[in-house]
Amino acid sequence: MKMAKYFYRGLKLGVVGGGQLGRMLIQASIDFNVEIHVLDPDPEAPCKPYAHAFTQGSLDDYETVYQFGKDLDVITVEIEKVNADALATLKAEGKTVYPDPDILRMIQDKRAQKAYYQEHGLPTADFVLVNNASEVRELGWMPAVNKLGKDGYDGRGVQILREPADFDKAFDAPGLVEKMVEFEKEIAIIVARNPQGDIKTYPLVEMVFHPEHNLVEYLYSPADVPVVQALRAREIAVDLVKSLDYVGLLAIEMFALKNGEVLINEIAPRPHNSGHHTIRACGTSQYEQHLRAILGLPLGDTTLLTPAAMVNLLGAEGHTGPAVYVGMEDALAIPGVFPHLYGKAETRPFRKMGHVTIIDRDVDQLRDKVMRVKDILKVESDRGAGN
Repeated sequence: MKMAKYFYRGLKLGVVGGGQLGRMLIQASIDFNVEIHVLDPDPEAPCKPYAHAFTQGSLDDYETVYQFGKDLDVITVEIEKVNADALATLKAEGKTVYPDPDILRMIQDKRAQKAYYQEHGLPTADFVLVNNASEVRELGWMPAVNKLGKDGYDGRGVQILREPADFDKAFDAPGLVEKMVEFEKEIAIIVARNPQGDIKTYPLVEMVFHPEHNLVEYLYSPADVPVVQALRAREIAVDLVKSLDYVGLLAIEMFALKNGEVLINEIAPRPHNSGHHTIRACGTSQYEQHLRAILGLPLGDTTLLTPAAMVNLLGAEGHTGPAVYVGMEDALAIPGVFPHLYGKAETRPFRKMGHVTIIDRDVDQLRDKVMRVKDILKVESDRGAGN
């Protein structure tokens, strides 16, 4: 696939989903003279002020997605929960669609994801498919994780089963139960592949999750794991994208086990929270890399130029309403601190409102800065707590 001709007249790229990931993709697209068209149900989506064209509409509706994409050159997604059938029709009609709609369907269903890993010899935690809460209880696995097959996102659709009382929280819908693994760290790797088959991976990151809400609070790059384990994670990531014949950016969340093994947890077919730091810390950001991959261009340098961290700015507990960023001046006074706000007018508890990239060549100082930023910078509501 040769795309260079589009740069003379303005390539029309459709992005299904208009959240913060799309917003940062638009920032990267400006340098490539790419015309971005965005579809999102929210009339005030973060992408709206910056897209060349914005369509308000459902991502789940076949006709809406089809009509959005039929006059565009290339179509990609910013979120998994979209109508893959409409994308498949667009592909059949000759449109360039990445990720491939068949791969997207598989990723949309965690049951299908796990079955794929099993069928292709890719390491993952032991699991059993279940259809309802009764089957979760009958299985009786503890400690374990009960996941919804579909519609789980950003920490939703996951229940931890540690004691018998937790079975009352099991999902009464098709899903899976996964044995809880004894992991040392939760890690992630982002891999890009273009249509020519070229592959680039980013350095492994180490993620720290909120203890209750299953959201990443902060991460470090590079991950502090043994070299052999980092190499194994990269090997698994490359094997996965090759087996899928994948084109675009794929984020792979993994478990680094205490015995040195690495297991795949989940994947996301798009730029990802675990790669935000690449904007400041790597030779090529994950957003530019995604563009390069889906446009059939040479992939960019993924070298980590400096140790980096990313802190998610989550809505403060007890605060709902117009967002106020408390402590911004104090945070900006720290060298190597770079905030990225997502333009969301309303905050609510644990909503992703922005992130902060932090860089420092001294890893100990980097970790100290992370703790300082976490303490200093808060997303509250001007209506006050409890409203």
